[in-house]
Amino acid sequence: MKSGPAKDTMAVAVRDRMRADILGARLKPGQRLMFAELSERYGVSVGVTREALTWLSSQGLVKAVAHQGYMVTPLSVSELDELTDARLLIEPEVLKLSIRNGDTEWEGRIVAAHHVLSRTPSSAEGSDPDDDQAQDAWAEAHAAYHEALFSACKNARLMQVVRTFSEEAALYRRWSVSLGHINHEATAEHRALLEHALTREAEDAAEVLRQHIGHTRQMLKEYVEEEG
Repeated sequence: MKSGPAKDTMAVAVRDRMRADILGARLKPGQRLMFAELSERYGVSVGVTREALTWLSSQGLVKAVAHQGYMVTPLSVSELDELTDARLLIEPEVLKLSIRNGDTEWEGRIVAAHHVLSRTPSSAEGSDPDDDQAQDAWAEAHAAYHEALFSACKNARLMQVVRTFSEEAALYRRWSVSLGHINHEATAEHRALLEHALTREAEDAAEVLRQHIGHTRQMLKEYVEEEG
């Protein structure tokens, strides 16, 4: 039995593999996670599997269910609706504040962040949805771009709310790609957000953002309808 640093290293490796399998929908939303099956799948002990599941639970990727063990966090349309409605109320307003407060340094940040995002292939542009490295790189560039757009808001509490929304939405967005529902308008929407921000067209930028936020909900609802 491995112990100490070796066991810790193995637990980290397994949790990273499980995280990739969840985000890639190889372990699907709502799927029950049995210790014996996971131990065989990843070639580790039940103890290592348990450690990985505990960490994944803290990240919101799996849920502990009383008397049943663990399951992949279910794809909940009601929770997606709540998250989307909250984002639609707050994020466009934060974006408008940022655009109105933005200076030349802020313009440089959003131009640079958009450049990185536009040079990072997305699934809509042909990257493999099963390529975890490619998907992680795009998700990081996407989050950085939206963070830059909001960054001139100057209200720390609102920025914290927006960051929390971003982290929650990232899981749903990644699932939409892995489950075969891709926002083919994303590239054009990101470009439009940049152009409206630079020309200080706050209301127009807010409207583009509303459409952008709504697409993830639409795509995942299509998946739920298909799966029944």
